[in-house]
Amino acid sequence: MSRYRDALLFCVLAVAWGSAFVAIKAGLAHVPPVFFAALRFDVAAVLMFAYAAATTDRWRPRTRREWLTVAVGGALLIAAYHAFLFVGEGRPGVTAATAAVVVSLGPVLTTAFDRLLLPGDRLSPLGVLGLCCGFVGVIVIVVPPAVVTAGDVSVLFDSNAVGTLLVVCATASFALGSVLTERLDTDLPSATMEAWAMLLGALSLNAASLALGEPQTIPRSVEALSALGYLSVVASAFGFLLYFDLHDRLGSVEVNLVSYVAPVAAALVGWWLLGESLGVTTAVGFLIVFAGFCLLKRRALYAELERVGIRD
Repeated sequence: MSRYRDALLFCVLAVAWGSAFVAIKAGLAHVPPVFFAALRFDVAAVLMFAYAAATTDRWRPRTRREWLTVAVGGALLIAAYHAFLFVGEGRPGVTAATAAVVVSLGPVLTTAFDRLLLPGDRLSPLGVLGLCCGFVGVIVIVVPPAVVTAGDVSVLFDSNAVGTLLVVCATASFALGSVLTERLDTDLPSATMEAWAMLLGALSLNAASLALGEPQTIPRSVEALSALGYLSVVASAFGFLLYFDLHDRLGSVEVNLVSYVAPVAAALVGWWLLGESLGVTTAVGFLIVFAGFCLLKRRALYAELERVGIRD
């Protein structure tokens, strides 16, 4: 029964995070990108603080190491990731599915940053091949076909390519933040860490929005408010709590596979609600990125398959 429950929750998380890319795209039609990201975490931080206060005995960090973890999480996992993501997805031509596919590079980049920070822990030749596959997959997605077929380098600077590169920057920010927070390894409850990181990230995003001169007008349209509510409650507060719950029971390898199911949800919901389509090059790039992940995590994946087999 526990396995079926975990599988169901995994699918719920994939749909929640995949459809979040569609909600971002819908909301960006009404709200400036960085201000929209700030509003999302203004609401989500309040919800997370309420949850942390009700469920943990540690409502705030105490040591310098815990505060540093919160600072890294707020700066990289919340502020930098979402600023780049929202601005990138706001560019014409960057669909919700494309953004979700690029973000699926996250586990590959996490491994790359992990090895850079711990150079003594070297990758095997197959691991290096896996990293290369991940980067090749992103190149396939980012570089327009015109560059390859006609040598037209100017299209690299069009809105679509620039937007996709910004989403790559978002993914790199999240991957680096994940490695750094894991390396700090504190006893701070995950709900408390998320609440303070969201607060710090929200403050940073609000400051960035003001510095960019974006209009600070809260949206009133039904579509914008629905997108904001969905992102704040379902994708952020509920999604992060569900992620950490599954992480504790399934482990990082299995739960990180959600990065490769979320693009499917994003493509289907984007097609249903926004009439978006997934391009052939994006689909091919996604498959190459996923192949890279499988090469990098082959031993852990084998172990998971054996574990499931034993349980059966």
